[in-house]
Amino acid sequence: QFVESDDDEELLFNIPFTGSVKLKGVIVMGEEDGTHPAEMRLFRNIPHMSFDDTAKEPEQTFSLSQDPLGQLEYPTKIARFSNVYHLSMHFPKNFGAETTKIFYIGLKGEWTEAHRHEVTICNYEASANPADHKLEQITPQTHFIS
Repeated sequence: QFVESDDDEELLFNIPFTGSVKLKGVIVMGEEDGTHPAEMRLFRNIPHMSFDDTAKEPEQTFSLSQDPLGQLEYPTKIARFSNVYHLSMHFPKNFGAETTKIFYIGLKGEWTEAHRHEVTICNYEASANPADHKLEQITPQTHFIS
């Protein structure tokens, strides 16, 4: 089984993660012919990325070698891929065929649970409103002057 591009040689994969990932390496398997991808561009934390968004500067670009057995691992720059919750992989060209085929993509790294906090709405008082801070005394005080 494999994934094949439609009309041209470009392929785009959007991979959301359920936690935070420190991506350390990528493996790409294809056939030993012109359909194997020749270049891979990685983008991080751009959900719902489309082909229009691939004009942006990628986090890292790789020149791929034909690897039908999946023996080559491409190491990533860990400083750029230390807190990834969404990975986009763009394959802009191959080794000369009209379409691109990919049989396997392997991702190597460490997963940790995401710490996503909801937005907290806070209201702060510029000055205290005495009506909001009433103190009720238990025994009323009366002052007599004699």
